[in-house]
Amino acid sequence: MNALEPQIRMPWAEPPAEGEATEIAEGLLWMRLPLPMALDHVNVFALDDGPCWSIVDTGFDTKRSRRIWQDLLNGPLSSKPVGRVIVTHHHPDHVGLAGWFQQEFRAELLTTRTAWLFSRMLMLDEQDRPAPETLTYWRSLGFDPRLLEQRITERPFNFADVVAPMPLGFTRIRDGDCLSVGGRDWRVRTGSGHAPEHATLWEEGGNLIIGGDQLLPSISANIGVYATEPDADPLSDWFTSCRAFMPHARADQLILPGHKLPFTGLPLRLSQMIENHTGALARLRDFLIDPRTAHDCLETLFKRRIKDSEYGLAIVEARAHLNYLLATGEVRREITTGGADLWQIRTATPTR
Repeated sequence: MNALEPQIRMPWAEPPAEGEATEIAEGLLWMRLPLPMALDHVNVFALDDGPCWSIVDTGFDTKRSRRIWQDLLNGPLSSKPVGRVIVTHHHPDHVGLAGWFQQEFRAELLTTRTAWLFSRMLMLDEQDRPAPETLTYWRSLGFDPRLLEQRITERPFNFADVVAPMPLGFTRIRDGDCLSVGGRDWRVRTGSGHAPEHATLWEEGGNLIIGGDQLLPSISANIGVYATEPDADPLSDWFTSCRAFMPHARADQLILPGHKLPFTGLPLRLSQMIENHTGALARLRDFLIDPRTAHDCLETLFKRRIKDSEYGLAIVEARAHLNYLLATGEVRREITTGGADLWQIRTATPTR
């Protein structure tokens, strides 16, 4: 790549240390919280709103996260209280402590209606063992028998385990809204695929974008299908969102992502985010000459062996790609007597 071609650049080589903040622009601070998983962090941001701070995303509700927030509130954020919490989407690493800020600091919660409804719903869905519908869905994927036997008897991941109780009441933001936050005006642009009605914030007349998980620099956001909606087609939503962002993207914009490092080069990155999945779909079309389960597709889809710790996210993403091909009419699906779905390419492949 020569100097005249668009590139993805990361102006900061290192993230802020735990309990510290990096100033991205005047009145805008970047902080980071740990996560107990392979993707071991989430980025959060604070914007100076005059009499208070507005923060974007919150991290998991854990003792460690609360302690780090207290260090931040006593340190770089000590000059004023937190008055607003903006949540980009409903995933627990982003909404986990929103309710804590609401209850302990009387902060106002701003998020999309879908994010709030999903968060409130999932808070109530606490399970000691996987639901029968979940087991049926896992079997339809051709789930690894060893992992299936293990998970049948385990307590599954529960939203309530890492998300603080959320009181009633929030302020809705929606696509096209203009928010005044931190002395700047921000245009709300929503995307879907990774999470429904995921909010991103684009500075009006400036070059800052708060991207959440919709705009990541060097990793792909998970596109998954779950037992709640087994025939969903989130990959179509992802393509639609990336293409809708294209006319607004410029190479000089600084994207503040939910994970990894801030970056520039958004037009190129959006193209990569589309090409990553179009390439995966092409590999699947070749692989599905013979009938396959979602489990069978993993190494073809990801071009590597999937570890046990990655298996859950990987197999729901495999199903998302298969559902996309089903929606385009390119594959047929057959349910076996054991409950596993078999997918095979059609000889003539109608497309959208």
